[in-house]
Amino acid sequence: MNNASLQERKVNAIARGQGNMAPVYVDRAKNAEIWDVEGNRHIDFGAGIAVVNTGHNHPKVQAAVQAQVERFTHTCVMVSPYESAVALAEKLNAAAPGNTPKKSIFVTTGAEAVENCVKIARAYTGRPGIIAFNGGFHGRTNMTMGLTGKVNPYKVGFGPFPSDIFHVPYPNEYLGITEEQALADLQMRFTCDIEPSRVAAIIIEPVQGEGGFYMASASFMQKLRALCDQHGILLIADEIQAGFARTGTMFCHEQAGIEADLMTAAKGIAGGFPIAAVVGKADIMDAPIPGGLGGTYGGSPVGCAAGLAVFDVIEEENLCERANQVGARFVEHLKGLQADYPQIIGDIRNAGAMIAVEFVKDGDVNQPYPELAKNLSAKAAENGLVLLSCGIRGNVIRFLPALTIEMEIIDEGMEIFKRLFKELV
Repeated sequence: MNNASLQERKVNAIARGQGNMAPVYVDRAKNAEIWDVEGNRHIDFGAGIAVVNTGHNHPKVQAAVQAQVERFTHTCVMVSPYESAVALAEKLNAAAPGNTPKKSIFVTTGAEAVENCVKIARAYTGRPGIIAFNGGFHGRTNMTMGLTGKVNPYKVGFGPFPSDIFHVPYPNEYLGITEEQALADLQMRFTCDIEPSRVAAIIIEPVQGEGGFYMASASFMQKLRALCDQHGILLIADEIQAGFARTGTMFCHEQAGIEADLMTAAKGIAGGFPIAAVVGKADIMDAPIPGGLGGTYGGSPVGCAAGLAVFDVIEEENLCERANQVGARFVEHLKGLQADYPQIIGDIRNAGAMIAVEFVKDGDVNQPYPELAKNLSAKAAENGLVLLSCGIRGNVIRFLPALTIEMEIIDEGMEIFKRLFKELV
């Protein structure tokens, strides 16, 4: 068995829409390293797209899962519930930013969490409209595709999408979109498309994930919070990629000093086990009638056990502060490279261990260089490095390492990255 033969089997067995970045098939993994079926070692700068924040196979998470599997694997939390689901909800409620009493629900995927935020917001407000941002990514279901602000590849051939969804520009200093422009466009939507009294919620990623790691400032988040309060609109913080210590705090929007009405949580919640959640103000969360929320696998006992262990690891190993240290190490490497290639490395940005480098041609922000990002990702896979690209223009490399990654592994991986970069430019 080798990578090539497995890729051939995969192409014949799995629909092409569920593609894979590279023909590298994993045999085992530990912390920030992966070994493929041929025995090749790979440094992982993707962490399963910000899922294994606590590293591959963290001993505490592994032990918690093994203990749970020995007891039971599923009963359905809506039929025969269990203490671990209650305990994980309590942890999430306590960790969510703000002092308002919170409640949670469990689902299986991030997209489900977003969909349920929309359901809850509409049930609570009695309003239909949802406003999202250009470049945002909220999932691949029909509703979440409608909210997602990027067409290719997420929306190609899949319409029509739900109505009463409206998009506005995301503030983006690097691309010349000011906070004032973004807010003015939002006001224009109220003038031209939907009156604010019909808007149930505004959904925003504090740091855009697939969109390119652009970051909403504290002042913008505060202005958005004030605008929502003015019109009785709920504010949804999509923390699916930015949560669980990734950006240097447990959840990113707490850095703005605001409290969202509803928040999504997934990815880093359980060290790789499929569980997601909606956390929100208790009176808002209680708007849907009993039975209106749920799902067969939501709140998996195995996922809950893993989630409780992840909370312990984040606290015991101080992973919020570690995220800042990891981010600083990556930025140090990237700044050195930018000094030598200022015409190509247009921007470097990070929120904790969400790190991005954006490529342009001739130092011109209006000339994106997506070919370099694509080629770098492909070359990295051939040279023992897992590297992810992203961005509304396809010209961004994002780094999402485990927060537990060893500094020497960062240095080793970045040397590979810099070598490949220099070979390709």
